[in-house]
Amino acid sequence: MRVLVTGGAGFIGANFVHWTRSNRPDVELTVLDALTYASDGSSLGDAAPLVRGDISDAALVDRLVGESDLVVHFAAETHNDNSLSDPSPFVQTNVVGTFTILEAVRRHGVRLHHVSTDEVYGDLELDDPERFSETTPYNPSSPYSSTKAASDLLVRAWVRSFGITATLSNCSNNYGPYQHVEKFIPRQITNVLDGGRPKLYGDGLNVRDWIHVDDHNSGVWAIIDKGRSGETYLIGADGEETNRAVVEAILRELGQPEDAYDLVRDRPGHDRRYAIDSTKLRTELGWVPEYPDFAAGLKATIAWYRENEAWWRPQKAATEAKYAKVGQ
Repeated sequence: MRVLVTGGAGFIGANFVHWTRSNRPDVELTVLDALTYASDGSSLGDAAPLVRGDISDAALVDRLVGESDLVVHFAAETHNDNSLSDPSPFVQTNVVGTFTILEAVRRHGVRLHHVSTDEVYGDLELDDPERFSETTPYNPSSPYSSTKAASDLLVRAWVRSFGITATLSNCSNNYGPYQHVEKFIPRQITNVLDGGRPKLYGDGLNVRDWIHVDDHNSGVWAIIDKGRSGETYLIGADGEETNRAVVEAILRELGQPEDAYDLVRDRPGHDRRYAIDSTKLRTELGWVPEYPDFAAGLKATIAWYRENEAWWRPQKAATEAKYAKVGQ
């Protein structure tokens, strides 16, 4: 099987490449990535050939899709804070880029798996017993989540209108190796490693449903192997934790007092709680997570950042300077 991985030098995409190389050695991988600030070709090593290019480049995408049996579409602008300061790259990559991919797979009759986020569903109240499912109505609250919602709807429309073969997945918050230090968990880990203090938006009680990136990617492969075209599957590992609890766990693991963090001004439109019900994926496709214990997955992630300073160090100063400008 020849698989084109868009965004394969980003966090989840690079881990997908490594997971596939380890678990599916029969698969021939090619990565397409624009190598923006959030991507890093070194994350791939020699795991797959890398083509540098934009998913909105119709000619390039058409050529690569035409040489593939399957496209796994990770490429996206993903950082909520950046979408609030400048939404335009999110519209271009997440909407126009997905349209470009869809037209190419339609021309060539190539299967697509489209990777999305639980943020398309909006948020839940902290005391709400409900979780997101495949039937939850979309209610995005940021330029990031709204452009991902738009991309999901485009994929569904191309399945129904043009008969393309495609599956979709919406995942909860990923953590693990190779994640840019602008993101919540690696930012707090590297702050502590640098002798600084973690920073929490607002009251720190916002809840995220965490999943180790390897579990996400094994879920994607379960959908590729057994999923039905046109269907959406939610990938989650029952990892609900408050942001404050996550920071306290990081501090404990790194030998610091649990209260050695700072509260900073909340970001606009900050969703309160995400929670995924992955029953459909588990019952229909037989998927189970390898890291059901969030504490164990977090410990392994902290160890990775301690051991791989050379990978994250070049990003750190610029990231913190950007946050400092807005008091976060």
